[in-house]
Amino acid sequence: MTDKQTAFTAPHYLAAQTGQRILESGGTACEAMVAAAAMITVQYPHMSGLGGDGFWLIAKAGERPVAIDASGPAAAGATLTSYQQRADGIPESGGAAALTMAGAVAGWQMALQYNHSGLGLEALLGDAIQAAEAGIDVTDSLAFASHKTFARLQDEPHFNQWYLTDSMPLSAGEQIANVALSKTLQHIAHSGLDDFYHGELAKRMADDLQAVGSPLQLSDFHEYAARWCEPLTASISKGQLYNLGAPTQGLASLLILAIYDRLVNDNMLEIDHVHCLVEATKQAFIIRDRLITDPQCMSEELQDYLAPDHIEALAQAVDSNQAAPWPHVAKPGDTVWMGACDKDGTMVSYIQSLYWEFGSGVVLPQTGIVWNCRGKSFSLDDRHHNVLAPRKKPFHTLNPAYAELNDGRRMVYGTMGGEGQPQTQGCLFSRYVYQNETLQDAVAKPRWLLGRTWGTAKDNLRLEQGLYDTLGASLKKRGHDVTVVPNNNEVMGHAGAIMICANGTAQATSDPRSDGTYLLGDFHG
Repeated sequence: MTDKQTAFTAPHYLAAQTGQRILESGGTACEAMVAAAAMITVQYPHMSGLGGDGFWLIAKAGERPVAIDASGPAAAGATLTSYQQRADGIPESGGAAALTMAGAVAGWQMALQYNHSGLGLEALLGDAIQAAEAGIDVTDSLAFASHKTFARLQDEPHFNQWYLTDSMPLSAGEQIANVALSKTLQHIAHSGLDDFYHGELAKRMADDLQAVGSPLQLSDFHEYAARWCEPLTASISKGQLYNLGAPTQGLASLLILAIYDRLVNDNMLEIDHVHCLVEATKQAFIIRDRLITDPQCMSEELQDYLAPDHIEALAQAVDSNQAAPWPHVAKPGDTVWMGACDKDGTMVSYIQSLYWEFGSGVVLPQTGIVWNCRGKSFSLDDRHHNVLAPRKKPFHTLNPAYAELNDGRRMVYGTMGGEGQPQTQGCLFSRYVYQNETLQDAVAKPRWLLGRTWGTAKDNLRLEQGLYDTLGASLKKRGHDVTVVPNNNEVMGHAGAIMICANGTAQATSDPRSDGTYLLGDFHG
């Protein structure tokens, strides 16, 4: 008999409990992740859902990690001309905003085919089915999103029905239910995940989307498939890093840490670490914004940008004493990241999103599914590499991370937060691996965010209060345009991480900025 540790972390504690329960019953990391992904769809409808997208990094012990791109392309009928002719271009809400296919469920199906113990969908989706029918407690995060999106979404008819109370924003502590979503999950549990794209469920969703003016049709459902893809990887002094390639910003996440690895030394103070990571972020984002789009529309190999000579050139461009100017326009986004490790040492880094809070605000009445607004990240400039085109995928901020360290430790980590995802990954990884912080402190301590976010007009460097108090003045002296936000601010993302040592012992953490938790368990087998 041997004791093997399992672990799960999620930004909502009930999703973490669901995932850990599957792990402790002998389920695989992918089975646990699907169960938690369904549960967080119910608990965090503002950030995640069946109507959104997902990206997977799956690493079996001793094997090279594999990746799944479960993002959706634009509808076949979503033409550039049709949106250029609209006064509002690509709108922020409504049927015309619901212009890209939802890929998350196809990703669930592919992950289960790769890593399963035989648990049925009834077992995996049971918690989510029950919670959607019984109702959920509105968290501070959900209430904040409700108030934040009220002006944008209040006139969406079915959104008003499901996710407002008496036509007013939700308040923390009240209860809401989505019986239609519960029935949808029950249908999937009985008919299978493929029904989402090829069965009765697909027809219902296509009918509802057509009714609100979406360009998506049943044929778009039938033609969709998630795909396996080769992860990007970067070699650093501490080990090997992995992330997703296009259409995600995984390249930027890897570049930040690879550049930082060339700059870091044992004599650096905290101010030096933050400065170098911020400046590495600028170098990485310039490349990201010039390149990333649908991989089918790219001629360059992203892996080439992670070659040692290219990383060295980018590191040389960083001035250790002076901030580079920064006019970059940031991308908003809201997402969930979750991590798992099962009894066999298989680790999963998974991210799932609707893009903006509540996506397009379109709630499909027959299914209770909230549809994404990922198409908002397309450009309508026909000279832009990310220009809208039928069946084309837009740029994604989503990117799940995985690392194999030289000392045998293996780590999955990630966060929500749109533009902040690569920055938070760099922050928590550097604190834990280079600065020897505990995993908990690496995530919980005050963070920073470079770039514009919701409701701001400046591309400045935001510091949480605790960090501003200690480093704000010094960063200003180096030329950073610094401002302050309160500690534990949700704009900084919901980060998490799981680390497994070579002997199988585990550490995990979740973010105090979320409603989440992490759970560890011993599997006896």
